[in-house]
Amino acid sequence: MTQSAPEEERVVLVDPQDRPIGTAPKLAAHREGRLHRAVSVVVRDRVGRFLLQKRHRSKYHSGGLWTNTCCSHPRPGEPVHDAARRRLVEEMGIEAELEPLLTTIYRAELDNGLVEHELVHVFGAIYEGPVRPDPTEAEGFAWVTPEELEADVRARPERYSYWFRLYLREHRPALELRPAA
Repeated sequence: MTQSAPEEERVVLVDPQDRPIGTAPKLAAHREGRLHRAVSVVVRDRVGRFLLQKRHRSKYHSGGLWTNTCCSHPRPGEPVHDAARRRLVEEMGIEAELEPLLTTIYRAELDNGLVEHELVHVFGAIYEGPVRPDPTEAEGFAWVTPEELEADVRARPERYSYWFRLYLREHRPALELRPAA
């Protein structure tokens, strides 16, 4: 199941303490740079490799870039954990137990004249199994070691989404989710 068109979908506008203050059409929120709630999922396998998604080039922003496993926006009234689980299934065909890793706020000017101003709830999962990305969401996926990822982000940062580079730069220890013994 694919996500609604950006002009139809609504996002939850929030204050810096993550208190809802209304909703707005997704595309309008990104054109105006309004702070809104988002979710991201970082999946790793038992040996610590990251599961990356290559965003489909037709995405309304950051198309064709490599990023974390999935990211999206909760629907109005939808808990963030539920939104993250829903989008992990919809985008990558994965069902996994998610753990909250961090919450962060960032603002970035992106392509197509859009501004990403998000309060993001980042979740993590350990997963080994089939990956079945929705071809309208992701052009591909790759399992990469932390060392390979760091080297490539350093050498070619333009290949990666702004927010994923931010997570790696500012929140790396929080992304080190390890499987239970």
